[in-house]
Amino acid sequence: MEHTWLSLLPFLIVISMSIWLKNILPGLVLGLVVGSLIVTANLLTGAQQSVSYIVTTLSDETNINIIGFLYLFGGLVGMMNISGGIKGFSEWVGTKIKSERGLLGLIWLTLPFTFMMPMFRIMMVGPIVKSLIKKMNLSKQKVGLTLDISTESVIVLLPVATAFVGFMVSLVEGGIQELGLDLSPYEVFLLSILFNFFAIVMLVIGIIQTVWNPRKKTTTANKKVDLVQMEEQEHEFHRIGIKRELSLVKAQPWHLIIPVILLLSLSLFLLWQDGTARGAQTIFAAFSQADATFVMLLAVFITIIFSFVFYIIRKQKLDEILYHFYDGGNQMMEAISLLVLIWALTLSAEELGFSAFISSTLGAFLPASMTPATIFLIGSIVGYFIGSSWGTWGLFMPLGMTLAVSTGASIPLTVGAVFASGAFGALASPLGDTTITTASILDMPLVEYARYKLKISIIGGVIAIIFYLIFGFFVV
Repeated sequence: MEHTWLSLLPFLIVISMSIWLKNILPGLVLGLVVGSLIVTANLLTGAQQSVSYIVTTLSDETNINIIGFLYLFGGLVGMMNISGGIKGFSEWVGTKIKSERGLLGLIWLTLPFTFMMPMFRIMMVGPIVKSLIKKMNLSKQKVGLTLDISTESVIVLLPVATAFVGFMVSLVEGGIQELGLDLSPYEVFLLSILFNFFAIVMLVIGIIQTVWNPRKKTTTANKKVDLVQMEEQEHEFHRIGIKRELSLVKAQPWHLIIPVILLLSLSLFLLWQDGTARGAQTIFAAFSQADATFVMLLAVFITIIFSFVFYIIRKQKLDEILYHFYDGGNQMMEAISLLVLIWALTLSAEELGFSAFISSTLGAFLPASMTPATIFLIGSIVGYFIGSSWGTWGLFMPLGMTLAVSTGASIPLTVGAVFASGAFGALASPLGDTTITTASILDMPLVEYARYKLKISIIGGVIAIIFYLIFGFFVV
């Protein structure tokens, strides 16, 4: 289309309505409809196009894997809940953890077992953390931020065995091939990790927040915690019967420990098996090449079957297990519906020429020293609007590498800036899947939680820009 600036309109509608209504769903629906109307220039066909975008996202294999994983994992959590697994494990951990620092430290200690995929990590750790937050009367926002930082800002820095690595390397390889460069894609990717300044800065902030923990609690802080608890009580009023039922279950920590160990073991084994089937020769290469989204779905599916049999043998009632499986899955439907709408909104924006508009407005006359910082700044803004690290990387990697070659900027530094911009969007945006999932699991208002994260993310972003400006003069 000629007027590609209109591609910004759906995202502006989403962000502004989310701030106004403190709820993201109406803005997503309106943004999708407006984008579709601009594409078709007709009311009826615009509505049809909106539905078409939704159907297209649901037809995507990766998206369906993510949706299936979210629902099944929610169902598994529901089964662990009614069987007393979460209650038992929380009571056991509660005897060991006596402070906020201890809880935040626990989040970091789970990294070696849950680093493969952001959604997987949040879904594994979130329910346990949630139960401990209630007992210790802590700030959900602070704990949620620590969980998200220890997820996004760590996984994006790991060179092997994550769901990101294969995709990130493939983007670098595509740019190298398109520009005809004689470089190793994986080597450029490894070097770019050193220049992902936003993720590194946020990682440092997260560690400082965990270690430096003032004992003095202000009245304002306590009021905020009380306010969040009141909002949760209002939100959960219709679930009072289920909450009472769960409070009466017998605490049995093994009903959580055994399924979790099985899920982790299956995930690692299936990642290795899928990767080797795709031609990988080493364990690290297998983890990088495996289809992580499908593997996680398969692992949780097998775990649910085993857990169901295990709970029946342990004298759990069949009706209760089935009811809470569906209840747990249904609690994830808000997150699932938001993700589907976000994916559909992104499709409409792309058809309006979103990436073409961003590319044309950047221009090709940047000085080499300013290229990485500019790519990071604009990429972060776009990443905030679309809420997807993968989407941001896909949009900006070709542009970033082209600008790096044309201006003479460092390719690894510029590639690191692209990856950093996606990390910013995924962490700070109310449209990000980690933000949505964490807010859903910890029962936090999504927009309020996103605002809280944005303030700290901006600090990390400003520091990252300073680093890119400094390194832009010295790294060639």
